Amino acid sequence: MPRDMFGDVIDPSIKVGSKKWYTVPLSILAHVVIFAAVIIIPLMATDVLPTPPTMMAFVGSPPPPPPPPPPPPAPTAAPKVQPQPVANPDAAPVEAPKEILPENPSPVGVSEGVPGGVEGGVPGGVIGGVVGGLPEAPPPPPPPQAPVRVGGNIKTPTKIKDVRPVYPPIAQSARVQGVVIIEATIGADGKVKDAKVLRSIPLLDQAALDAVKQWQFTPTLLNGVPVPVIMTVTVNFTLQ
Repeated sequence: MPRDMFGDVIDPSIKVGSKKWYTVPLSILAHVVIFAAVIIIPLMATDVLPTPPTMMAFVGSPPPPPPPPPPPPAPTAAPKVQPQPVANPDAAPVEAPKEILPENPSPVGVSEGVPGGVEGGVPGGVIGGVVGGLPEAPPPPPPPQAPVRVGGNIKTPTKIKDVRPVYPPIAQSARVQGVVIIEATIGADGKVKDAKVLRSIPLLDQAALDAVKQWQFTPTLLNGVPVPVIMTVTVNFTLQ
């Protein structure tokens, strides 16, 4: 009986090294698969887990917004200030001073003169007038007479002052010569008042006008009165 009790110890039925070589790795792999199935796979299946309540569920609702501010009061119109007139000490008075008495108007219907009047005055005239009244104004001077053209009864005036024209150097260089015809207006005093070219030589016109405007003539008489006249004069330019 004792031998049967301790027979397995003395003569074990399982011998060390009797198992196959792949038993331990296969056991480790099986444990890993079981661990993954029990722990890791539930962690990956997040869609089947219950959704926890959000943190905002424990936050109180925000307070209501404050009421809008009251509208600003309407601007009140400023009272208009009437500008006070500035007194100018140099301005003329609007009303006559009390010291000045009003003038006495001339009496109506008085046909006689007033004391201190003059002989020949009119009724109600001004005291201190002029004897015989005011003189009449002189007649206006007669309008200036228009110049007349020389010819017929109007004789050609005589030249009393002659001024030779200055030959322009540019005309001399260009060998320009000829006669310039000018219409001159001669005043009642015999002086040339105006002149214009009738026949032109461009390089010589201005020299001819300058010379003619310095000429002087005897006054032309019409019925014994000097009158302005219009006449034609010529200025000859000749190369030496």
